[in-house]
Amino acid sequence: MTVGVLALQGAFREHAAVLRGLGIPVRDIRRREDLQGIRGIVLPGGESTVQGKLLRDFGILEPLRDLIAQGLPVMGTCAGLILLAREIGEDGERHLGTLPVRVFRNIYGRQLGSFVTNGRVGEFENFREVFIRAPGIAEILDPETEVLAVTNGRITGVRYRNQFGFAFHPELTANPGLHLLFLKHSGLYPEPELPANVRQSA
Repeated sequence: MTVGVLALQGAFREHAAVLRGLGIPVRDIRRREDLQGIRGIVLPGGESTVQGKLLRDFGILEPLRDLIAQGLPVMGTCAGLILLAREIGEDGERHLGTLPVRVFRNIYGRQLGSFVTNGRVGEFENFREVFIRAPGIAEILDPETEVLAVTNGRITGVRYRNQFGFAFHPELTANPGLHLLFLKHSGLYPEPELPANVRQSA
């Protein structure tokens, strides 16, 4: 039950550490061949333009898009959300384009606009949200898309079928709850309920 973490650039080590801490086998995804046999994938924060270029250069973009379209569970955080988005504001180049949302880069401003807050995310009442040069979701493009988080009046977390997208960095908190949520809803975590301590704030 191996879960891949896109390891071309960005915070992939932090995501891998969270997953391994939950007992999930992890594979770094750096080549097209690395996609074979994975049961899910995490797209980390970082530089979406750089990641998008490398996905194309290494021949990963099209096969990964096909796998997601076929139902491969995926969680994208920050830049990973941008990679998934069907539309990118300000005429940005689309990458995977599988998640029916319209996003804007750096919607809270650049580095000085980074901040940390606590808010409701899915079933979590007081989840710590770390925003670093974060994107934001300006529009939902399919009514089937479930809003999981709203921060300062902007949508910052969604789920659409097999896809989860968050504008913030859950891997930089002490709470593995959103990784567990992704795994549980994707059928990749054996326990039917999240542990009680994970449902608390962190």
